Amino acid sequence: MEYRPYDKVMLFMGVLSTKGFPSSLRERLEEAFGPIAAISDPFPFSFTDYYVPEMGEGIERFFISFSRLISPDSLVDAKAITNEIERQWREEGGRKINLDPGTLSEANIVLATTKNRAHRIAIGKDMYAELTLMYQNHCYQAFPWTYADYRSQKVQDILLSFRKDYLKLRKMD
Repeated sequence: MEYRPYDKVMLFMGVLSTKGFPSSLRERLEEAFGPIAAISDPFPFSFTDYYVPEMGEGIERFFISFSRLISPDSLVDAKAITNEIERQWREEGGRKINLDPGTLSEANIVLATTKNRAHRIAIGKDMYAELTLMYQNHCYQAFPWTYADYRSQKVQDILLSFRKDYLKLRKMD
């Protein structure tokens, strides 16, 4: 059996914030993951109130993509780094910045998480990966477990824009 290298993927992050996008956070992310390719416009995060007790009111959601393509098995390291960055942004015991790294390929969106569920696969370092969206028929298809915001047209439009950027980067890589 001959092994083939993984196709490189785009690292992106869903960000929840009550602090906007401070320049010091941007610098830290670029230091860790390379240049940011795109940042979506922020919008109110109203899909669930799950994060309100920890983060407070006024949570905004936005997405970031990075221009340096990575191996998909680097997702576990990205999640470990973002967990540490989140710890640095804690105030009064709660996160004010929530960073959810994922990978975007031609075929799918995969998110990293620390929480195990039946549909998640262990990827090392006590982390799991979840196939969140599948690209099919020129759009993303959700699964029963896909988060509500990732099901929304607004988020899918952002991810489709990132996918176009990814396909251009793949040609140059």
